[in-house]
Amino acid sequence: MEADTTLAVVRDAMEDLKALDIVELSVSEKTHLTDYFILCSGTSSIHIRAIADRILERMKEHGVNGIRREGYQEARWILMDFGDVVAHVFDPDDRKFYALEEFWERERPLLPQ
Repeated sequence: MEADTTLAVVRDAMEDLKALDIVELSVSEKTHLTDYFILCSGTSSIHIRAIADRILERMKEHGVNGIRREGYQEARWILMDFGDVVAHVFDPDDRKFYALEEFWERERPLLPQ
């Protein structure tokens, strides 16, 4: 599946379950690990797991089964790696603490000065 399609499927799944503060980041110019991050927050561990479950369900409907998933048991920060797109479902406090948006959006030199 193309990265844009994956991104749309993940975003729609997040929106279906009323995820908060959905943000898409294009990181292809800054890393070779992936092209996009998509982040959202949930209101509780149950909500966070439900969002992650919906994303996985939708991706399976599109024929994507082999993914890496981390953090599901704790449900504070669930990461799902779909190759060109990495989805992050956060507890709001953990999202603020790790500040991925700020980290990936700031300009920084490639090599130490």
